[in-house]
Amino acid sequence: MPPIPKNIIITGAGGFIGPLLAARLLNDPEYKLILTDLVEPAVPAGVKYPENATVMKGDICDPAFVSSLLEAAKPLSAIFIFHGIMSAGSEANWDLSLRVNVNSVRDLLIALKTTYPGVRVIYSSSQAVYGQPLPAGPITDAVTPTPEGTYGAHKLLTEAFINDMHRRGYIDAFSLRFPTVSVRPGRPTSAASSFLSGMIREPMAGETCVIPLKDRSFKSFLTSPGTLQENLVRVLSMDSEKLPRHIRHINMPGISVSIQELMDALAKHGGQDRLKYLREENDPELERILRSWAPELDTSTPLKLGLIQDESADALVKQYTDALKA
Repeated sequence: MPPIPKNIIITGAGGFIGPLLAARLLNDPEYKLILTDLVEPAVPAGVKYPENATVMKGDICDPAFVSSLLEAAKPLSAIFIFHGIMSAGSEANWDLSLRVNVNSVRDLLIALKTTYPGVRVIYSSSQAVYGQPLPAGPITDAVTPTPEGTYGAHKLLTEAFINDMHRRGYIDAFSLRFPTVSVRPGRPTSAASSFLSGMIREPMAGETCVIPLKDRSFKSFLTSPGTLQENLVRVLSMDSEKLPRHIRHINMPGISVSIQELMDALAKHGGQDRLKYLREENDPELERILRSWAPELDTSTPLKLGLIQDESADALVKQYTDALKA
């Protein structure tokens, strides 16, 4: 007799990371997914087991919808919490960020405590929890988060709540501090870092991308979609005892990449003529947010936990341009 599939909820499944993970899990008969978002999410095309996905459109801020979502997932094995307002959007609307990035997650976790005590929870935090003053070298586990933006502050608030719920045995949680994901397909987002995908994606489509600062030496900490997808699957089955009961965050692996390195990789894999679609224009507010983030993090801990990282900016861009040719 085949094993009974594990039920997994993915919130924010209409975004980018949710479908990325769903595409991987729906190629394995072991999983049944409930994909939910405010806008009806699509089941990824080309998967082996599309029948193992259920789509639920609804407002995760609505307690009645949360109750119906959790009821539909019985018996729930795990939940990936990916919904949220992104960095620039959070800075522009503090109240909306509080409602979505803090209150809705808190209420969902409390509902899980009651309905599925001890369930595996994987929360999408961010390396935006770090801000100035930053050390001269890579951020290590010993560096205290000091967010300089609403997005990072609200992520850190939720991390603390998750730490305590895990410590008390209410949930079995990991908070994953994501690097910027590049190169994302699709359209630009409200993230301050959106241009780090756009400066490859848009020129490859013959469209213009604005880089919001005139500093080609500026570095960001990036991961590719493929690497993030693999790491999410690894965390799903990670031994909970690998982290202390009251410290549940993981700084997800990435690489420190400059704007110039991305431009060089675009010219190499897309053609020199693609560079004409890039415009460098200072945006003081976006630049302030970007410079508050850590350009490099120490990856020794996540690598010891069995996670993987990308090799170079060149590899990040090649992964995207190769996908366009496929």
